Amino acid sequence: MSLEVGSKAPDFTLESDAGKEVSLADFKGKSVVLYFYPKDNTPGCTVEAKDFSAAMEDFAKKGYVILGVSRDSVTKHCNFKAKQDLSITLLADTDEVVCKAYEVLKEKKNYGRTYIGIERSTFIIDGEGIITHIFRNVKAKTHVAELRELLNV
Repeated sequence: MSLEVGSKAPDFTLESDAGKEVSLADFKGKSVVLYFYPKDNTPGCTVEAKDFSAAMEDFAKKGYVILGVSRDSVTKHCNFKAKQDLSITLLADTDEVVCKAYEVLKEKKNYGRTYIGIERSTFIIDGEGIITHIFRNVKAKTHVAELRELLNV
């Protein structure tokens, strides 16, 4: 089954950078910006995380919660947040369960090496758990600004 706009978002429970389990179901009644990114402390991921952190209050005023997901460990997330002064919640999907459920693992090539990595993707999920927007292969530098415009944040 392929995820599409109008699909029920796959539920999940992951450990957050705060050491607490976070589930999609925890946000029933709120809209969620669920974004997947390749790796903590890399240039594009840092830009995107800082942009989301800077916009977090504006998103919250419109009823959105921002959750970032990567395959990095909770420890790496904590270091990333501290180093970059991030305010958003980061979730550790070290077993790739959520990445697989949201179909964000793709074959990538870098310097002649082929590997499976996270395709930078964002899912907007409404308060009933329905996917209202899907963005795949997004550009880190412009993505948050584009989302703000689209969602009127």
